[in-house]
Amino acid sequence: MKPALITGGSGYFGALLRDRLLARGVPVRIFDLRDADDRPATVEFLAGDIRDETAIARACAGCATVYHCVAQVPLAKDRHLFESVNVGGTENLLRAARAAGVGKVIHVSSSAIFGAPKTNPVKEHTAPAPAEAYGRAKCAAEDLVQRYVAQGLDVSLIRPRTIMGHGRLGIFQILFEWIRTGYNVPVLGSGDNLYQFVHADDLAEACILAAARPGAAAYNCGTDRFGSMKETLEALCAHAGTGSRVRKVPLAPAVTFMNLTSRLGLSPLGPYHALMYGRSMYFDITKAKTELGWQPRFSNQEMFCQSYDWYVKNREAIFQAHGASHHRSAVKQGVLSILKYFL
Repeated sequence: MKPALITGGSGYFGALLRDRLLARGVPVRIFDLRDADDRPATVEFLAGDIRDETAIARACAGCATVYHCVAQVPLAKDRHLFESVNVGGTENLLRAARAAGVGKVIHVSSSAIFGAPKTNPVKEHTAPAPAEAYGRAKCAAEDLVQRYVAQGLDVSLIRPRTIMGHGRLGIFQILFEWIRTGYNVPVLGSGDNLYQFVHADDLAEACILAAARPGAAAYNCGTDRFGSMKETLEALCAHAGTGSRVRKVPLAPAVTFMNLTSRLGLSPLGPYHALMYGRSMYFDITKAKTELGWQPRFSNQEMFCQSYDWYVKNREAIFQAHGASHHRSAVKQGVLSILKYFL
């Protein structure tokens, strides 16, 4: 059996997808800047940069399917990296996949291509309207995908809502640490904005199902059981039982503060976080359900509580290790470490 290639396979989602493919008996090859400590010995690893055309061509050779998970995420806050990795790297991958005769490419995109939508739910045909550098780069990558599809390459787009799940760190590690130590957590405005997440396990299942379906397509993926941001965080606080409460913060001043501290390098949050945290966004997932037979298993509240429990159990090991990506690492709180005293 030819292997499936996962670009970014040492990152949070790539490593989880790796394990799901192995469980199905699919041989896996990983392409990433560096290896992950938890890579099984049976999984081939190729070190390389997605911006290196020769390296990615070598990685694609002999592969039946490619799952393209490499991306600079909003925490990077670097427009040039967004463009060189998320756009230029995607074109390198698509070109290499076409030259190698890869049968199917799954391109993991982002809901950031829709910016802050004017109406919900967001559907596959909703016009993209990215509002910051990360979203614009991911949108440009989708444009490249459509160009290569027109040239005969079979590529399906998977657009996840914000990914959650056991092992997911990044900015969520800050939230979990505040709650673990009994500090209050903020919502912007009333907190009644409807906000949908997707569990990484559910997302991996969608990717694998899409890879088995011939023909280019796009699928929006999120849980079908979600509520407001306030409801989700209140459920997590109740589950943790540490005394943390959800506190409302005025939306406009909070967004101004988030953008300013981000630009000054005082906060790990990026422009996308400021744009979306206080606003509603959720996908219509009918197409993924009907065409792929996909059914998300986890609700917002279930995935948050599960992720929090994993964090508390593994906290000491997390701070001793250095994760292979932003989402597998603890994050420096910066000015947020002071803000928590005022909530």
